[in-house]
Amino acid sequence: MKVWVDCTAAAHPLVLRPVIEKLREAGHQVEITARDYGQTLGILDNLGLEYRAFGEHGGGSMAGKIRSGVGRSYTLARWARGRGFNVALGHGSVDIAFASKLLGIPSVQMQDYEFAGLQRQLAFRAARTVMVPDAISVEAMRKAGAAAKKLFRYPGLKEDYYLADFKPDPAVLDQLGIDRERVLAVVRPPPESSAYHHENPLYEAVIDRLAADPDTVAVVIPRTENQRRRLHERGDSSLIVPDHAVDGPALVAFADIVISAGGTMNREAVALGTPVFTIFSGRMGAVDEQLISDGRLRVLESADQLELVKRTTEAGPRNPRDAAPLAHEVIAAAKA
Repeated sequence: MKVWVDCTAAAHPLVLRPVIEKLREAGHQVEITARDYGQTLGILDNLGLEYRAFGEHGGGSMAGKIRSGVGRSYTLARWARGRGFNVALGHGSVDIAFASKLLGIPSVQMQDYEFAGLQRQLAFRAARTVMVPDAISVEAMRKAGAAAKKLFRYPGLKEDYYLADFKPDPAVLDQLGIDRERVLAVVRPPPESSAYHHENPLYEAVIDRLAADPDTVAVVIPRTENQRRRLHERGDSSLIVPDHAVDGPALVAFADIVISAGGTMNREAVALGTPVFTIFSGRMGAVDEQLISDGRLRVLESADQLELVKRTTEAGPRNPRDAAPLAHEVIAAAKA
C-alpha cells in the first residue's frame, strides 16, 4: 500500500509519527506533505521525517482560511495525481480531505475535538474512517459530520500513543539556556487564528505573573509571528521565546508546571504526569472534560492560582499505548 500523510499544524508530526512508523514497519510506503505554519516544518525536521511543503496558513479571517485551504487543496491534488496513493491520512487536515476526494482516494481523519468548524465537518463527511478517542460519544461525532459506521474510537489519549516510547532529552534545557534551579513553566498561547478561539485575557495575566516571579523562568511557545513579536516587545528576561522548533514533549517533561490555551500540550502534560492548567476559552471538548473530572487537568480561573514551586515527581509516560491498531485502521480504510 502507498499512504499519503499531510501535516498542517505543529502537533501533527508528533501525533502521526508512530502511525507512520508502524505503517513502514509493515512494508507500506508513506509520503508526507506539510503546510508551513508555526513549528510544523521544524518539528518534521527534528523527527527526521522527509516531506514536501505546500502552502501557508490563511490567517485569522474566514475568507483567508477558505482562500488558502482551497488553493492548497488543489495544489496537493495536482501533486498527488498519478502517484498511486491507496489512502490518505490527516489529523484535522481539511486540505488532504478535499484533495483526496477530488482524486477518489479514500481518506482517514484523526481528531480529538468534536466541536470543529464547518470545514472539519466537511472533512469528516468526506473521510472513509474517522479515528477519535472513546471519550467522545458517537452522537457528538454524528453531529460533527462523522456517521457511526465510519468511526474508530480508540482508548485513552492520542498522546498516550505517540509518547509511549518517549524518553525526554535534557539537551532541550541547555539549548534554551534554562537555569535548572529556577521553577520552569511552559506556556502555550491561545490559538488566535482558529475558528474555535475566543478572546482570552487570562493569558496576558499568566504571562505577567510568570514574568514577575524572580524564581521562575517561563518558556513560551508562540503559535504565530504576531504572538512572538508581542512577547519580544515586553523585554522580560525571564521569558524565553524560542526562535526555532524545540522538543516540546521533552520541555513538558522537565517542566514544573504547564499552562496552555490549546489541547495537545495540555494532554502531553497529562500523559507525562506534569502538573497542568488549561486556559482554553473555547467550548471544552469531551476529552478535556473527562480529564478535568478525573483531576488530571485543572482549569485556571486566575493567575493567582498558580503555585510556582519545583515539582517532586519525575515525568514519564503514564499510560503508554501501541499505535499498531491505528495503523491497521488506515490500511483497512484503503481495503474497504
